[in-house]
Amino acid sequence: MDLTSYAEWAVRLVNDPGPPSELRGLRDELEAVFAAAASGDEDAVAALLNALLATYPVHPQLSAHDGRRWHLHLAADSAADSAAGAVMGLAAVVAEVGTERLGRCQEPRCSRAFLDTSSNRSRRYCSARCASRANVAAYRARLKRGQ
Repeated sequence: MDLTSYAEWAVRLVNDPGPPSELRGLRDELEAVFAAAASGDEDAVAALLNALLATYPVHPQLSAHDGRRWHLHLAADSAADSAAGAVMGLAAVVAEVGTERLGRCQEPRCSRAFLDTSSNRSRRYCSARCASRANVAAYRARLKRGQ
């Protein structure tokens, strides 16, 4: 079962400046997970995710929809179940590929979170827009220096 889509929901929540009031606390807690990952503190990432897993237990459900066979869903329609799915997805990604896949945009004016799903673990920016902005700034800086 691929839980990456649930982990992506956690990333979207971290980057949301105005989530619903019932998810603001979770956003702040997930923010701490990404901050710990950015600082390279794997033990803190694990401790924070373990605490979140205890706070937001997963209640999986079998579902068949859109012509698909029975499969598991971690999140139902409630905010609590969606939160549990996001936490479980993020924990599964960390367990499977490591904390270095939780990233922070390296464009100086941005600090959005992202999940690095690249094959060579090379993602540095949250979006193509930020990557382009950083590349243009680097190019202009080289021009100023005469290189």
